[in-house]
Amino acid sequence: MKWLRRLSLLIVVLIVLVLGWVLFGRSGREPTPPGTSKVTATTLHDPALIAKGEYLATVGDCAGCHTAQGGARYAGGRSLATPFGDIPVPNITPDRETGLGDWSFENFWQALHAGKGRHGELLYPAFSYTSYTKVDHDDALAIFAFLQSLPPVHQPAKPTLLKFPYSVRKSLVAWRALYFTEGEFQPDPAQSPQWNRGAYLVQGLGHCNECHAARDSLGGTPPDVHLTGGQIPMQNWYAPDLSTRQNGGLQGWREQDIVDLLKTGQSARGVAFGPMAGVVANSTQHMTDDDLRAIATYLGSLPPRALPVAETQLFNADAIVRGGGKIYAQHCEQCHGKDGNGVAGVYPPLNGNSSVTEPTGINATRMILLGGFAPLTASHPRPYSMPPFAQQLSDVEVSAVASYIRRSWANQASVVRPDDVSKYRHTPID
Repeated sequence: MKWLRRLSLLIVVLIVLVLGWVLFGRSGREPTPPGTSKVTATTLHDPALIAKGEYLATVGDCAGCHTAQGGARYAGGRSLATPFGDIPVPNITPDRETGLGDWSFENFWQALHAGKGRHGELLYPAFSYTSYTKVDHDDALAIFAFLQSLPPVHQPAKPTLLKFPYSVRKSLVAWRALYFTEGEFQPDPAQSPQWNRGAYLVQGLGHCNECHAARDSLGGTPPDVHLTGGQIPMQNWYAPDLSTRQNGGLQGWREQDIVDLLKTGQSARGVAFGPMAGVVANSTQHMTDDDLRAIATYLGSLPPRALPVAETQLFNADAIVRGGGKIYAQHCEQCHGKDGNGVAGVYPPLNGNSSVTEPTGINATRMILLGGFAPLTASHPRPYSMPPFAQQLSDVEVSAVASYIRRSWANQASVVRPDDVSKYRHTPID
């Protein structure tokens, strides 16, 4: 039946492609009008503006994507893997040939706000303009000033390796019609300034929804899906639902728990790991306390979620869990405790941990197989790590202990099957 699903997906993509040409054929073909930028060199060299831009670029974790391993910061040189093929990450230093050296602020604003390149070409949404469009004009100017202040690095982009028909850039016109709404963030007058600041950061520069929401077969997120959790494409981690209310992924988390996790990488409710560890290390730990509390305030306002639909199990789940109890006592209990509550500031709790109970079981499985590595932060420069058990435990044993953890104490998540474990045994940690 796989060939039938692939054929159906191809038909959908072709329909979208044709609609893009027929209905929106002109869109994206108009180059940026030539002319001198209205932003002067004096403005771009303002130290206060550059400092503000450096902070905002850190909030947006721009270096996280625009820096190759071992390469110069912001110089690109890497590619992002997507289900549709690899997309190169551009150099955003002010190199004239391979970076933003010949870009005006208007060009940069068009990319950030409208998802269009210097010559009007539509940008692939691996660049999160679906979120960045909410960034206001003054903040965008500050970020541009900071980027223009960097040392220029000559670093050509890698080739685009998208498969057909995704390689046809004009198809993005229809994609944008389905998933992209251009427009700056509009404060809600009924909410506090702190709430509005948090909403602006989460929805805009923080681009949290890009990971913490499920994507469909075309790589888009429906407009009514917001921070409800989802598997990160090609990375095999699950970014949890961020609601702290009933049935939310962070149910029971206090504002301080959120602030602690973003500032230090650790909290009373869990530890950042996987892709989130990098976000904490490179971005959120450097944010001001006021901004972190604003984010926590906004996340605390997310609505309760519907009760998850119970999974139909065609196997003996209880038998899997019973076997996992013995493995837990042998390998896990010494650190995480018989009660699953861990040791504060040292070993994270498993009881009530949203990363343990997320819907898929991917996170718990990968942590057992590959180990867990908390971020290095100013507050925790030498955090404890968890050793990998891939060499010691079979797929059946990993399935058992992961299931035990997910169904013990206050946890009521589904079990993990052995064939699920085998899919992630050889998956890289990042």
